Amino acid sequence: MSRLSFLVNLLDLAEVEWKQLGDLADNLDSHRKPITSGLRVPGEIPYYGASGIVDYVKDYIFNGDFLLVSEDGANLLARSTPIAFSISGKSWVNNHAHILKFNTYAERRYIEIYLNSIDLTPYITGAAQPKLNQKNLNSIKIPIPCPDNSKKSLKIQTEIVRIIDNFTELTTELTTELTIELNARKKQYSYYREQLFSFEESEVKHLPMGKEEVGKFIRGSGLQKKDFKETGVGCIHYGQIYTHYGTYADQTKTFVSEEFAKKARKAKMGDLVIATTSETDEDVCKAVAWLGEADVAVSSDACFYTHSLNPKYVAYFFQTELFQKQKRQYITGTKVRRVNADSLAKMLIPVPSPEKQATIVSILDKFDTHTSSISKSLPHEMELRQKQYEYYRDLLLDFPKLGKVEA
Repeated sequence: MSRLSFLVNLLDLAEVEWKQLGDLADNLDSHRKPITSGLRVPGEIPYYGASGIVDYVKDYIFNGDFLLVSEDGANLLARSTPIAFSISGKSWVNNHAHILKFNTYAERRYIEIYLNSIDLTPYITGAAQPKLNQKNLNSIKIPIPCPDNSKKSLKIQTEIVRIIDNFTELTTELTTELTIELNARKKQYSYYREQLFSFEESEVKHLPMGKEEVGKFIRGSGLQKKDFKETGVGCIHYGQIYTHYGTYADQTKTFVSEEFAKKARKAKMGDLVIATTSETDEDVCKAVAWLGEADVAVSSDACFYTHSLNPKYVAYFFQTELFQKQKRQYITGTKVRRVNADSLAKMLIPVPSPEKQATIVSILDKFDTHTSSISKSLPHEMELRQKQYEYYRDLLLDFPKLGKVEA
């Protein structure tokens, strides 16, 4: 069915009039009252601002069903928060958001969907602090089908909302199913990884990682983001280890000049590169096995481990609870958490035969590949569903600017 015929069937040749938002709703702008953080008393009443609920208080200004529209233009332009959303019951709204009460010609959810489908940039004023003021908000034009018959108009709006919400529900269900599957795979992966590294003391030796015949840790050298180049010698910055890299890599995200690389400390093929600094205990000591042929420069706040073991075996070991339990006792710092190279050298690692290490790596590689595949497919699937949702939403809201819809 074409876009035009779809609207024809839905509207049944009803006239569509573009009304200003200010004619459809009362903007309760003058009633918005901010509460400074020092005066907020904890409670159960949601306190709304430009980015949604910002606190809970005991008092309330509004009690009913309303539409909240963000006034903060920066948030609107960045699309980092909902543009408009419905609220109900008791609430308090500050002066960084608008609250709208609709008349009989407008269905609240219909207006919410429409506002979230259009570009609000033309209505935003200010440069340093962009805002959507009351005058501009009220001037936004909304398509109202069958304006001379409020009952029929609301029926059409409600049907549009029903169709769009059904797509939203289906998208949510699919995302939930994929997320559940991903979490199940991660748990399975974690379980088998722990089992594979659970050696009895009598089975294999548990040796200090810094023991001479096992390996040694070397601190990285000064490398900042300003040193990055488009091409050159590969480099690994400590922050990239927990934001970009997985268990292993053979290509770097960034590079430094050859001149800089000559002075830098570099990891060679098979070394493990470790982030020794992070803001969270979970990220500190995340590691990536470097499998590229060329040496790579390593930043400070990171170190690399030169060893005689299977590189992937060591990388997987760093993900185990056996390693994490040892790591926790060596973490220092408050806001910034650290584990130094000397502490890493004291930690014990089970050292089975090279053949056993290879077997463990082979098994975990399969789990890692499968889990990564699901992890990558989830955002892709969500993106496809979002595009499908936007297509049908725009199809339903693409009214003619003037006159009637004709076959």
